[in-house]
Amino acid sequence: MQLRIEATDLPGRECGTAPGFPGYQDIHVAVQRRAKPGELLDPQPGDATRAEWTLECAARVTPTGVDITGRYVQGGPGGRFIYLNWVSGAEMALFRRAKIFLDAIDADTASEAVRTGRLVARLGLTDAKGHPLCAAVRPPLVTWTAGG
Repeated sequence: MQLRIEATDLPGRECGTAPGFPGYQDIHVAVQRRAKPGELLDPQPGDATRAEWTLECAARVTPTGVDITGRYVQGGPGGRFIYLNWVSGAEMALFRRAKIFLDAIDADTASEAVRTGRLVARLGLTDAKGHPLCAAVRPPLVTWTAGG
C-alpha cells in the first residue's frame, strides 16, 4: 500500500524566538525512518508551497482494525505513527517533531485503503502560534482519505 502525505501551509524557513521557543533558521521538514532519527526522507524547505512524501507500507486487517507497517512507520500495534521531523541548518539538527497517528484513521477509510492500495493524509504544517506543527497529530489536524 502507498501512504501519501500531502502537506500545505508550511511555516517558513525561519521562526523567531518566543517564550519557550529559541527560534531557528534554514528550517526543513522530512519523514523520519523508523528508529533512525538521522535518516530523513526527502527534506522539504519550510517555505515550500507544498511538501509531499509517498511511503511504501504493508497493511493487514486484524481483529482490532488495520495494522500499517513499513520503513517509515514508528511504534507498535495499536500505536503506530509517522514522524515528521523539523530540522535546521546545514547539519539538519532536529528541533521539533510531529507524530501523525495512524490509529486515528477511521475504520471505513482504513478498509478502503487496504482495498485500493492507497491512503492519503492531508495536513497543514503551521501551528496556531505560527511555528512548525509538533506533538500529536490527529483529526481534525489531519484528514485521511483512501484511493485516488
